[in-house]
Amino acid sequence: MDKIRQIRNVSDYSRYVGHTDRHPLVSVIDYAEVSPVRHSLNNYGVYGIFFHDEADIELAYGCGKYDYKKGTVICVAPGQVGGKEDNGETVMLTGWALLFHPDLLRGTPLEKDIRNYRFFDYRVNEALHMTDEEHDILASLMRQIRDETQGRRDGLQDAIIVGYIGLVLNYCQRFYNRQFVTRKLENSDILMKFGSLLEDYYEANLQQQLGLPTVQYCADRLCMSANYFGDVIKKTTGDTAGGYIRRFLVGRAENALSTGASVAQAAYDLGFDYPQHLSRMFKKQTGMSPSAYVAKLRGR
Repeated sequence: MDKIRQIRNVSDYSRYVGHTDRHPLVSVIDYAEVSPVRHSLNNYGVYGIFFHDEADIELAYGCGKYDYKKGTVICVAPGQVGGKEDNGETVMLTGWALLFHPDLLRGTPLEKDIRNYRFFDYRVNEALHMTDEEHDILASLMRQIRDETQGRRDGLQDAIIVGYIGLVLNYCQRFYNRQFVTRKLENSDILMKFGSLLEDYYEANLQQQLGLPTVQYCADRLCMSANYFGDVIKKTTGDTAGGYIRRFLVGRAENALSTGASVAQAAYDLGFDYPQHLSRMFKKQTGMSPSAYVAKLRGR
């Protein structure tokens, strides 16, 4: 079993890499100052944003491996495990790490808003790949946060640091939005696989064992986190992954009803527990009930 290092506070990580913190809840590490660094597989109790200028680290995660190359950002949240098991090897790194404890956000708007940054739940193989310009922006912000943590503590220091962190997160979100746009071809391929996966689900009669297909099931089968998968589908289609599934189900229901199936039969064949659940979804999607749809087909 992998040996997992517990990172309960920012100082736990800092001590491991040989960095001295100036703030109890925030750590900004310039890897060039602490390299070489030993590998570690960490269970995080803090938030972390990591990026390297130049590195060659293969991380295992999800359904495959990911090569951590130049200009890549990985974000972790409390409760997540990431990194590589300590095997005695060291690696030379340049780049930055920003770690901050949830207590820093207590009573600030960011305490609640940080849940909206879905990239904290992306997998390592869904990392952000920065352009040179994007890299320079984040590196500049890291230096500003570091400079602030090294100043004398006063009543405004934490508010200023939290403001900078919010800026980092907003830039990460902007860069991810850019990445979704520049990966249109790859995203359309994911959409095609999504459609095929739903077709195969019913071809194999999995609804009889598992019920209706879920976003989590589809994301798992496509080796993606549910958040990243949902964001790809939203950026590609303008609809949520759940909405795409609902439209798929209603389409199958329409086919079944048009060939003479009852509402109950169509519902159970699709994996609904109760016919009224299909009826509600059908009406919400089409604006008419299944019975009204059948009547319309018959010209009544």
